Amino acid sequence: MRQKRHLSAGLVPLALLLTAAAAAQPLQLPGAQPFAAPGTPQALPPSSGVPAAPREPAMPAIKAPTEQDILGKALRRNGNHGSATLTKTATGYGLKLDLDGFQPPNLSEPCAVSFGEAPVPVTPLGRPAGVPRYRLEASICPIVFDVLDGAFLVVEPREPCVVEAAQCRIDPRGLWGADLAGVAAQAKAIEKARGTAERAVREGYRTLTARANAVDQRGVAREQAGFSGEREMTCRDYQREAQYGFCTARLTEARAAELRARLGLDTAPKPAAKPKPRPPKPAPMPLTPTE
Repeated sequence: MRQKRHLSAGLVPLALLLTAAAAAQPLQLPGAQPFAAPGTPQALPPSSGVPAAPREPAMPAIKAPTEQDILGKALRRNGNHGSATLTKTATGYGLKLDLDGFQPPNLSEPCAVSFGEAPVPVTPLGRPAGVPRYRLEASICPIVFDVLDGAFLVVEPREPCVVEAAQCRIDPRGLWGADLAGVAAQAKAIEKARGTAERAVREGYRTLTARANAVDQRGVAREQAGFSGEREMTCRDYQREAQYGFCTARLTEARAAELRARLGLDTAPKPAAKPKPRPPKPAPMPLTPTE
């Protein structure tokens, strides 16, 4: 009897050790990853094998300008010089253009040059900067311009033109848009459009920077800083620009359209949706004759 009591007493510590070891194991819930001892690499969850899609630029929507935005409107350089009107012709578009300038010898005597009573044909050049571009077919001063919202921006020539026959130096460069009365009438819309365009430009440059390598990123940063200076130079002479910001808004929208084109985003206006045909009205039910 003494021997049996000795064996039973020896089994008690062993049972306590097994109970303690079981209690040391963490509780594993159904569907959880199996427990791994410290220092053991954890197994990664299975991958689908499909790479994550690149984040699309979150650029705010910018109105895509069309020729209809300036068709038949009298536009002026910097809002108060010359006159330009885009008209529809049998083969496309033409531009009626009058420019004022100064005589070349001393640039103090005013002069003026008219490109004729009939519209001068313009040749479409596509959308290299995200907006419609045209070239004015005039030998005395060939002009290339981009169509914007209610304005157009002359991108060529880089220097003023001297019309020898009229002894007049004319400068078509800059933004051609509405006069003071027209700008003042759309002050609130201009402010809203400028804010949207500024956000679009910032997001566009942010996306370009993310896609570029270290060397190209510095170039994008220089371009972004240079745009602000170029815009200031172009818009400083626009009438009442400090008050309304018409030129700044339009040039910022143009830069946003250019960035969209460089990022491979569509800038062409979407075709108008065709109205759905209405279903025919059901024929009236004949009245049941009363008996």
